[in-house]
Amino acid sequence: MVVKKKRERQVTTLTICHQDLETLRALADVEGKNLASLLLHCVQLTDGVSQIRYVKQIVPLLERADKNGLCDPTIRSCLDILAGSYLSLNIKNPLKKVLASSLNCLPEFYLTEAIQSFTSRLKEELNTTDLYSYRKVIDNISSCMENFNLGITSVNNLLENVLHFLQKSLIEISEENRKFAGNHIVQTQLMNDLLVGIRVSVMLVQKAQGLQRIHLKISSSPTWQSMCELLSIFTKFLNDDDLLQTIQSTSGLAVILFIKAMFHPPEKIPDLVSSLLLQSVDCANIPEWFLNSCRSLCCADVSESALLFLCQGTLTMLDWQNGRMGPSGEALLLDTVHVLFTLSSQIKESTLEMFLSRTLASWTNSVMYVLESSSPSLKDSVNGNSSIVRRLLEYVYTHWEHPLDALRHQTKIIFRNILQMHLLTVKESELEKSDLAADRFVSELTESLLQLEWHIKGKYIGLGCLVDCVGVEHILALAKTIPLQILDVMGDQSLVPYASDLLETMFKNHKSHLKSQAVNSAWIDEWHETWVSPLLYILCEGNLDQKSYVIDYYLPKLLNCNPESLSYMVKILQTSTDAKTGSYDSRGALGALMACLRTARAHGHLQSATDTWRNLVSGAKIKQGLIHQHCQVRIDTLGLLCESNRSTEIVSTEEMQWIQFFITYNLNSQSPGMRQQICSLLKKLFCRIQESSQVLYKLQQNKSKCESGNELTEQHPSVSLQQYKNFMSSICNSLFEALFPGSSYPTRFSALTILNSIAEVFPVPEGQVQTVYQLSQDIDVGRFQTLMECFTSTFETVKNLAFELLMKLPKTVAQVQDSEKLRGLFQAALALSTSTKPYDCVTASYLLNFLICQDALPSSLSTDLKTQHIACGHGDNKSAAVVESNTLMVIKCLLGNLEEEVSQAEKSLLQAAASFPMYGRVHCITRALQKLPLNLQLVTGWRPVVEQLLLMSYRLSAVVSPVIQSSSPEGLIPMDTDSESASRLQMILNEIQPRDTNDYFNQAKILKECDSFDLEDLNASVPNSDSSAEIKGKEGKTCDVTAQMVLVCCWRSMKEVALLLGTLCQLLPMQPVPETPDGLLTVGQVKEIGEHFKQHLLQSRHRGAFELAYTGFVKLTEILNRCPNVSLQKLPEQWLWNVLEEIKCSDPSSKLCATRRSAGIPFYIQALLASEPKKGKMDLLKITMKELISLAGPTDDSQSTVSQVHALNILRALYRDTRLGENIIPYVADGAKAAILGFTSPVWAVRNSSTLLFSTLITRIFGVKRGKDELFKNNTMTGSEFFSRFPELYPFLLKQLEAVANTVDSDIGELNRHPSMFLLLLVLGRLYPSPMDGTSSALSMAPFIPFIMRCGSSPVYRSREMAARALVPFVMIDEIPDTVQTLLAKLPNHTDQCFRQNHIHGTLLQVFHLLQAFSDSKCRMNTYYQQELADVAVCTEAKLWLAKRQNPCLVTRAVYIDILFLLTRCLDKSTKGNQPVLEHLGLWEEIRKIISGSELITGFPYTFTVPGLPQYLQSLTKLAIAAVWAAAVQAGEPARDCPISFSQLLESPFPEVRLLTLEALLQRFSAAASGLEEKELPPLLWNMGGTFLMLAMKEDHPECFCKILKILHCVDSSEWLPQTELCIHLTSEEFLNWTMDIASSERSEIQSVALRLASKVIVHHLRTSDETRDAIAPKLKQWVQLVVSSCGDHLPTESRLAVAEVLTSTTPFFLTNHLILGLQDTLALWRCVLILLQSEEQAVRDAATETVTTAMSQENTCHSTEFAFCQVDASIALDLALAVLCDLLQQWDQLAPGLPVLLGWLLGEGDDFMVYVESEHQVEEDYLFEKAEVNFWAETLIFVKYLYKNLDSLFSKSNCHLLSPERLCHLQRTASEQCHLLTQLFKELPPTAEFSKTVEFTRLRIQEERTLACLKLLAFLEGKDGKDTLVLSASDAPAEGNQ
Repeated sequence: MVVKKKRERQVTTLTICHQDLETLRALADVEGKNLASLLLHCVQLTDGVSQIRYVKQIVPLLERADKNGLCDPTIRSCLDILAGSYLSLNIKNPLKKVLASSLNCLPEFYLTEAIQSFTSRLKEELNTTDLYSYRKVIDNISSCMENFNLGITSVNNLLENVLHFLQKSLIEISEENRKFAGNHIVQTQLMNDLLVGIRVSVMLVQKAQGLQRIHLKISSSPTWQSMCELLSIFTKFLNDDDLLQTIQSTSGLAVILFIKAMFHPPEKIPDLVSSLLLQSVDCANIPEWFLNSCRSLCCADVSESALLFLCQGTLTMLDWQNGRMGPSGEALLLDTVHVLFTLSSQIKESTLEMFLSRTLASWTNSVMYVLESSSPSLKDSVNGNSSIVRRLLEYVYTHWEHPLDALRHQTKIIFRNILQMHLLTVKESELEKSDLAADRFVSELTESLLQLEWHIKGKYIGLGCLVDCVGVEHILALAKTIPLQILDVMGDQSLVPYASDLLETMFKNHKSHLKSQAVNSAWIDEWHETWVSPLLYILCEGNLDQKSYVIDYYLPKLLNCNPESLSYMVKILQTSTDAKTGSYDSRGALGALMACLRTARAHGHLQSATDTWRNLVSGAKIKQGLIHQHCQVRIDTLGLLCESNRSTEIVSTEEMQWIQFFITYNLNSQSPGMRQQICSLLKKLFCRIQESSQVLYKLQQNKSKCESGNELTEQHPSVSLQQYKNFMSSICNSLFEALFPGSSYPTRFSALTILNSIAEVFPVPEGQVQTVYQLSQDIDVGRFQTLMECFTSTFETVKNLAFELLMKLPKTVAQVQDSEKLRGLFQAALALSTSTKPYDCVTASYLLNFLICQDALPSSLSTDLKTQHIACGHGDNKSAAVVESNTLMVIKCLLGNLEEEVSQAEKSLLQAAASFPMYGRVHCITRALQKLPLNLQLVTGWRPVVEQLLLMSYRLSAVVSPVIQSSSPEGLIPMDTDSESASRLQMILNEIQPRDTNDYFNQAKILKECDSFDLEDLNASVPNSDSSAEIKGKEGKTCDVTAQMVLVCCWRSMKEVALLLGTLCQLLPMQPVPETPDGLLTVGQVKEIGEHFKQHLLQSRHRGAFELAYTGFVKLTEILNRCPNVSLQKLPEQWLWNVLEEIKCSDPSSKLCATRRSAGIPFYIQALLASEPKKGKMDLLKITMKELISLAGPTDDSQSTVSQVHALNILRALYRDTRLGENIIPYVADGAKAAILGFTSPVWAVRNSSTLLFSTLITRIFGVKRGKDELFKNNTMTGSEFFSRFPELYPFLLKQLEAVANTVDSDIGELNRHPSMFLLLLVLGRLYPSPMDGTSSALSMAPFIPFIMRCGSSPVYRSREMAARALVPFVMIDEIPDTVQTLLAKLPNHTDQCFRQNHIHGTLLQVFHLLQAFSDSKCRMNTYYQQELADVAVCTEAKLWLAKRQNPCLVTRAVYIDILFLLTRCLDKSTKGNQPVLEHLGLWEEIRKIISGSELITGFPYTFTVPGLPQYLQSLTKLAIAAVWAAAVQAGEPARDCPISFSQLLESPFPEVRLLTLEALLQRFSAAASGLEEKELPPLLWNMGGTFLMLAMKEDHPECFCKILKILHCVDSSEWLPQTELCIHLTSEEFLNWTMDIASSERSEIQSVALRLASKVIVHHLRTSDETRDAIAPKLKQWVQLVVSSCGDHLPTESRLAVAEVLTSTTPFFLTNHLILGLQDTLALWRCVLILLQSEEQAVRDAATETVTTAMSQENTCHSTEFAFCQVDASIALDLALAVLCDLLQQWDQLAPGLPVLLGWLLGEGDDFMVYVESEHQVEEDYLFEKAEVNFWAETLIFVKYLYKNLDSLFSKSNCHLLSPERLCHLQRTASEQCHLLTQLFKELPPTAEFSKTVEFTRLRIQEERTLACLKLLAFLEGKDGKDTLVLSASDAPAEGNQ
């Protein structure tokens, strides 16, 4: 919306040599009117843009001079100087183009002179011998040839010289390039020069007239010789794999072009090129010059890349249009494509694959050119049914899911061109679109595309091309619901762009088709029905992601296509908004309406005048949208207000009010996405205010009121500007108020981000610019303090935002602080930098950086250093110098402290860990360095500091490294309670031998029993369970040092040292002044840093330490790779070879860590490889991968196991590294082989590393898992795609699988687990055959099927399951029935003597999974499907013995029963009046026999020790339940047909049976209760209440008991409650007692259900009669206590959700009616609602919001707020709940007893403040990771603010005295005492308590605000004026004690 201003382009000035300047001076005339004067004036200017204006005057001046008819010597000299100037300019300088275009218009009279000048000057250039000047000459030749007539003529005149120069320069540059091998910075430049040289040579041949007919020239001429030499050079480049591929590919183009220019006769060129491509050149029949130039192409093997580039050259450089190539050209085309097909199976490197796909696309374009000239012979070869097109389609299908976007795009071009080619081959008479759709090729293609799954990206590409080709009607006829199908897919982000593009193609095509067919506008209704109706359905009912993507991608395209559809959408949505307001998980029509209007306004489809779009939606609806329960509705409504297609549109008063209203309730959003959107939209609004204010200022200046009235606004500009100012000021007030003490992280993040946007959008005005608002004007001392306190947040994002905002404010804002305060801040920062809490040092770093930037350091720090450098520079330079000198001072100060602490740590590491962990100081130093300006001025001051920093880093590293390099860094404090573990620890101690003088690490200490603890035996320890040591802390008090503290001190110190060294490395390129060319770091120091990283990464064992050392090391390697110093540039390569050698030798004395996934070694190698330049050949990666793959392979040598483990772990890290991208893909197949073979190793370490590597490879190949399902469709691939990308895995996997299958089902009978089977089946289970696969594919998946089937015989249960799952995707859907019948036929008959249950189980699992896939498929409703399943059912009957007692194995019985259950589910449908298939087949009869003969009827002879019993019981129960339902459905047939009833199942002794039965019943009852099912309950479920009551009394299984209670809750209580006395001998009151007892004693889920049930019983009693109501009255108090005790934040979510549900259901009885419970209990329930509304969990808040919505919608409350019957968010629900409560107190006339309770809430009575005060005076343990109280949502002061607001409003409305004087005095006394206590506590805090005692300080501030609010209200009640001061604004000064 806001247009970015164009960056002003810098134009380098035109300069000339001294001699030319003197010439011009001599020739310039006195009047300054001749050309010499003009040029002289031009070259004397210092601004390139001004020079352009003078250059443009040259030709007009010459045209005037031309009239004299003389070319005087002055002009001749000037033209000569102009020629020199032109050639001296850089090719990218705009002056060069301007000069060329001016000289193109030179009068004809001067052309000869100009050509002579240019030719002579160019000739001089061509004679240059300096290799590094060649590029400039080549650029000049190029610019001369580019639309510059003088240049082209000059080049043609010097053709021989130019060719000779190009030949010489290319040879010399390539030699120089070879010399600098390894120095990639120089090589990159030289290769770039080579590339330009080749391109210029190509351009020369294409454009120079003298080279068009070169074959006519004499072969001995110099031109011909140069051409031959150049051709020879290009051939050499083409075959040189050390050059960049772009050079090779351009050489390929040049070779073909030169052949085309030089070979004679032209008719034989296609045959010659064809023989080159096919490598069948007959050397005897070709000219000698060609053989000499292209010998390597004619007589030797040509590499794949060279062949590919020759193909590319053939298609690009030969002229294919209009059939000019003739029949031999057509043959060449066919040869080319066959070569390309061969290459596609061989090439695996991603860049070459990219070239190949482009070349294939280019081939299809060339074919279309030839076909357009009607070539009958070619038509047969490229029509839709030809083998070439089949192979092209195969290429498209295997590559349209390729990870490279560009390659996928090429497949789209190829597919579209295939369709176009087919059209060109079809006879013209058949070209009607309707006929075309019926074309066999097109229709088969369409059907196969529609059969594909929607997760395949290629489907969208293919359908889009088909729509363009044959129109959308054909596709809509085949799949009418396709728009909705595509919209359904739009919940998946990866598919959204494809889906939206396809929809756009389709609806545009459909619109144009309907318009062309229609006679009137009726067509629009059909279009709306097809495209808009599904959209509205998704907007109202779809899931959140889906709706968001549809709105972002689809809706704008639809409106752009047909803007008139907006009124149709609004009309439909307006009618349904009242019915569907939405909820927290659904937008409803209101949300859809806001989304449509927002999109329309943002894209300019709504007229910008505010009233026009407001006619479409009322202000009330907008307010509802702004606080809607669904977050996206709120965002869309805000977007409607903020976004506009016009950046200068005036923001109206109503819009400003609505925005203010929105901000009040929406800052505290827990969703990060929503916070970002709110901040982004508000920034757009601020930009609109800023831009429109500039328009208003101009209008004000012009005083054109009438104009302003007409165009922009009805009021005077000054009024609008004042409104803007007031609005921005009030927004800032709200935002600063939101930074109150205890505000949540989301609130602070939102407020600070928006404030940052305001500071950015409304900058401090400079010069004439006026700005409507300035943030600094609204910042006083209090607000400044508020921002400073944000540094104490435990979230670094908040600290950072506050810091950025403070930096954007003018320096004067910070100067309001007194020097004492600043000194306190500096001391606080130093104290925090050495705190034992890790997050404190971050606060310290922000404080220090703030003091540095504001120049607010204490004067005592270093006065002399500070004043020394202030004088340098002015303005920005001066401030940069101040920052630099301040940084230097602070770093020196920190360094001094740190060196002292390191010295002490060298004496005692434990003392350091307890009192001054050193990492905080290092962190502050690093952060200070990161904020430094880029060009340092105090270099001499910095050098010694950098040296000190390095030395200190190495010392600190030496102190802590023994701990993190030990084999057990996590548990290092060496003490234990027995001698054995002490001796183990002694080994660690001997290993690390840390430098510690207090004897602590020299021997293991043994803790004695607690009662006989002797301190003298131990230097330091404590008798608690956490082994630790006692040390005197900073303040002299004893503190425990745990193992954790020592470890944290060590690894964090190591981490900070690494980051510091990395930051110092980034100072390396700094070269501030010429005398110090090496910058701050010397080469020696850089090498030392590298060695330190190497040692640390290769030997550390603590993950935190080496992961962060890696971050620092990456900074170093990146710098080294860019470094011009060759010795430094080579360092990464040397380090890599060294570490690979160390890994290879696997010496036992090696210090490399072989455990912990090789610890830091993979990180080290990753850093070295990832920093290698991506544009190069990636040689380091190639060599390293080959080494590692050879090491990772299986080995017999036990010595090399360690190196194998290292290799596997390093490979895993490299495959995971996204920076290596597609460069790693060629090694994936070898990695997979190594992982699968490594899994069979006898060594556990190898197997473990192989598993991890395999897991990484699966993710690398199939993508990150996004679905919960193990085989999520997005993480699968067609077999052809997989094996075309990794062809070497095809034979490998097949061979491995065969070996596994042979051993698995061998008859030996021994247990052979064959570990690699698991991995093989995991890979194969992710492949599936595509309907698009050609039968001709050499990589068919069919050979795998029999082996997978045989794997089902594995003796391992999990392997059999995996084999069954892996088989499913290999069998096409239509082949499943036959496969299932084949598998069933293999099963043994009951008469067979010998069979294995494992084999049977494996086969049955395969049948089950195949049938499941078949039943889930799209075709399940066709008759074919039913018939196929019926055939399967017949086959199953033959093996029914497996489901009966004849089969002794319960596991196989269970699976067979599962198969029968699946068949009953699929086939139990009547077909056209016939009886159901199952009855017809007699299958139900068989099933009834199985059930009646089963153990469910006869009882169980088994115990739980029988394998498979639970599984069998579950399968049998599912089948029995299905049989009961089936019998119940058949009307007229008595239920006695069913062998079992629900009652029998519920009486079963086995909980599995009861649980499944109860689940089935609960599903039916809950569906009936919710009204989701139209059918009523079947008769057999009537009157079952008594049964459930009796079951409830005797059920002892918790899950079953819970289900019974849920069923009772679902069933209408009037059905079963009257039966309690009869069935269970309890009165209804006793039953209520029983449920409440359960609710108060049982565990969470049962407790929640019991509470719901008890509440339902109470409601039933209240509804029935007054007698029953009186009878349960005594129980109500107990119920209220139960509810209150169930809503605490410490309780499980389920419990609190139950309370919210109960409160919602009882609202009409209790919350809005106080008569039943009495006031105190009613208020207690309201307090529960308020507590739940402040829960940290979204679900609980949303449930409590429902309670408030219900309360607002009652007859007596619906007028108390404007949001009755609206779905609102929890943030405003809290405010509304209090408003409703205050209104109710007034209605009930209960203000006098009610207000003290509410004032108690305000004061915090019953909260934990007094408990906190008491605990403050007790000694607390200081836990290492105990952060301050982190609140993500709940904010105490927000509750206080709303309560205060509503009470204030209530007091204002009420006239009478609300409280008795006694009650008033009591409250005042309590509040005053609390106020006094707070003052005392504030005084006890240290000076900068907000930083050093943040938690305590915040707690006191919150209580202070509560107390002040209460005192103000009490003062008002007493009649005093207590309302002048605004409560709760963050700008209020804290209480006196805090000052």
